[in-house]
Amino acid sequence: MSDHFYLPDDDEAWGKERPNKSQLKREARALIDLGKKLAELDNDMLTSLQLPHELHQALLELPQMRQHGARKRHTKYIGKLLRQMDTTVLEQTIESLERKEAESSALFHQIERWRDRLIHDGPDVLTDFMHEYPQADAGQIRRLIRNAQQEFRQNKPPKSSRQLFQLLRDIIG
Repeated sequence: MSDHFYLPDDDEAWGKERPNKSQLKREARALIDLGKKLAELDNDMLTSLQLPHELHQALLELPQMRQHGARKRHTKYIGKLLRQMDTTVLEQTIESLERKEAESSALFHQIERWRDRLIHDGPDVLTDFMHEYPQADAGQIRRLIRNAQQEFRQNKPPKSSRQLFQLLRDIIG
């Protein structure tokens, strides 16, 4: 008899599907990325997620690390800890936070565009703004536009421009 054993190469012979190495690497990378995003959250948010103590501590330690190699090892360690748990709720939470941040940023930029157009593009823009936001006080907006334009011409600090931004944020937001 021979001392060699025959090991089949096909997946059916093993009775299960062999893991795809590339897929495993993608999943590990995704967990490391999730860990990095979690480490950016403040302590109160991390506490509200009710993470295992060891993972919570590791996430708090990551931002304090300055050396590249140490950070890299620690993020891999966090990925390993995340592999031991179901991360679907964490992924949904991070997606929700990112979506809220993107919406907030988009609103901020929209308000900035309105303010800049109101100050620099003439009275027709105020008419357009009032059609879109009829609850706004046109007199107050007109006064702030006039003051902001005057501050701009005189090279003064943009006090009225800031006030106009705050007023638009209250109206639009």
